[in-house]
Amino acid sequence: MSIHTLNILSGIWIGIALITLPFLLRITQPYGRHASNKWGPMLSNRIGWIIQEIPSPLVLSFFFFTGSGVKSAGAWFLWSLWMLHYINRTFIFPSRIRTSGKKIPVVIVVSAIFFNFINGFLNGSYLGNFAEVYGKDFFTSAHFIIGLILFITGAVINNYSDTQLINLRKPGETGYKIPRGGLFKYISCPNHFGEIVEWLGFAVIAMSLPAWSFAIWTICNLIPRTLDNHKWYLQKFPDYPKERKAVIPFVL
Repeated sequence: MSIHTLNILSGIWIGIALITLPFLLRITQPYGRHASNKWGPMLSNRIGWIIQEIPSPLVLSFFFFTGSGVKSAGAWFLWSLWMLHYINRTFIFPSRIRTSGKKIPVVIVVSAIFFNFINGFLNGSYLGNFAEVYGKDFFTSAHFIIGLILFITGAVINNYSDTQLINLRKPGETGYKIPRGGLFKYISCPNHFGEIVEWLGFAVIAMSLPAWSFAIWTICNLIPRTLDNHKWYLQKFPDYPKERKAVIPFVL
């Protein structure tokens, strides 16, 4: 596959994200508190989470290692960032959550598998075949430094906020509470905000269309979910802080 073809496919994938966004803004996705058997068969959300996330690191690695391009140090670095994120999201995060008895629709798991396969394919193909662009000046470039700061900042926000949410429940509890502290003072879903910042940072480091397609999809996927969660909090808790925004402090 040529870089031209890969960029065309990435552009199409971005176009699909932008076309899908208005529909996601109107339809509440059945994750977590919004899960419903109206969407068909259900399975354990912990098992479902592992099943839906594992294709991303596997597919990326397959196309990375089977690619015919030079595996530069920059390519290895980007592969490592992807793997660190998905090792956490696929195995560590599901083992930490306290969601005994909660379910996820199979249709959501299947759609997530498809989503993760496409993103892994596009980015793995780029890193496996065209990463010679990451030359010896890559690690001292402005986009590398800025992108890495964004990626680390986003990852810290994402994981710290996840930990705050997990610790809201004592062992055996299944209900919901108002999260407080940290960025929860300003937004309802700092975990989603952190993940958006994280993948924007990855795209800035990589400076490739496949990486930007994933960042754009992350935005288009998470912002509607965050708006739904924010609306749910306001309806569920009469004393929910009205000054909080949904996903971007002081903005949205």
